[in-house]
Amino acid sequence: MTHAQQTISIALLVSSLYLVLFFELVPLPTIVQKEIIPVLPIWSLVSFGAWLLFRLGWGMITFRDTPEAHAELMAEIQIARADLKSKGVDVD
Repeated sequence: MTHAQQTISIALLVSSLYLVLFFELVPLPTIVQKEIIPVLPIWSLVSFGAWLLFRLGWGMITFRDTPEAHAELMAEIQIARADLKSKGVDVD
C-alpha cells in the first residue's frame, strides 16, 4: 500500500466515524452530541496546525549545521556554472 493510499484510507475512516457521530447513529449524551461533535473538525484543524508549528519550531531548534552538504552544494554550483559558461551564458 502506497503512502497516498494509506492517507486516503485513514481520511475516509476518520470522516466516516465523524459522520456516524454527527448524524446520531451512535447514541451519545445530549451535551456531547450538541456541543462537542459539531466543533470536532475545527478543533482537529487547530490541533493539527499547532502540532505542525511545534514540529517546525523543534526542527529549527535542533537544526544541525552540515558542512558536507555545504561543500556538495558548492561543488554542484561550480559544475552548473562551468556548464552554463560552456554554453555561452555569462554567470557571475
